[in-house]
Amino acid sequence: MNEPHFTESLFQAVSDDKSLSLVDKNQLFSRLKEIRNSKINILITGATGSGKSSTINALFNMTKAKVGQGVEPETMGIHRYELSNIVLFDSPGLGDGIQADELHAHNIIEKLHQKDKSGELLIDLVLVILDGSSRDLGTSFELINKVIVPNLGEDQGRLLVAINQADMAMKGRGWNFEKNCPDPVLSSFLEQKVASTKQRIYESTGLEIDPIYFTAGYKDGEEQMAPFNLSKLLLYIIKNLKSKKRIAILQDLNNDKTVWKDNDGQKHYKKEIESSLWQSICDGAANGADIGENIGSIFGSGGKLVGRAAGAVFGSVAGFISGFF
Repeated sequence: MNEPHFTESLFQAVSDDKSLSLVDKNQLFSRLKEIRNSKINILITGATGSGKSSTINALFNMTKAKVGQGVEPETMGIHRYELSNIVLFDSPGLGDGIQADELHAHNIIEKLHQKDKSGELLIDLVLVILDGSSRDLGTSFELINKVIVPNLGEDQGRLLVAINQADMAMKGRGWNFEKNCPDPVLSSFLEQKVASTKQRIYESTGLEIDPIYFTAGYKDGEEQMAPFNLSKLLLYIIKNLKSKKRIAILQDLNNDKTVWKDNDGQKHYKKEIESSLWQSICDGAANGADIGENIGSIFGSGGKLVGRAAGAVFGSVAGFISGFF
């Protein structure tokens, strides 16, 4: 039996909330139906060994994934995994030889130009995973600068760059395994790596990207390492999705709280995620129309909850998110 979609609890919350007008309820019902049918398409790429698979497994409940079949380009190197609301396209990066690289580049370019049934670009985000343990990232920058950026089209905000294996950035030195976080020296080194990555992309393409660093975690025999900054990576993804699609990501997130626990503390990631996801409901209601003053203004400056209505609806969203964090 399939798990109920998270929107079911929101449908009930809207129905039960006596502070909402009938108009507001109808607009929210329409929006929730749209969310339930939404698809978020993410292309994930990076060099062999960068940790794409461990990143995918950490972020999403891959036990529910269906592997794409057929004669589409996926069979030539891009693997398609379909969850409830998320479709992941896992593509090799460059570095597998001249012929293989040409094929990988061709497939990535085709995927970036592919359109959905409504004529919109299919891929919502391209997530490039860099290997934080490697000093030689030239091949990955070639992928970004020569393959991805020239084919993003007008929506260049579709590109995200994340540096994985932060724990190995100084060959394992500077990582506090007890607290699962970098020490100050390693933190400084990682921030410099982020700044250098940003600068190299800007110098080659003129595009301003704000990379982040993280550790996806891994299992090696009986040894297991917990992720670090995965909640920051999730917020990075959510913030760069079109607002109307953001909340659909909830259905497929990894519900193991331990994977979201450790982060750099630079922001209150849970609250930022809550704010972004709630706004996703509001922004998309009734094809962009206001859904009522009390709901539309439920967040004030800094994401502070200010509305007096829709408390049950927001509580349902926050409660669902709390199941992860």
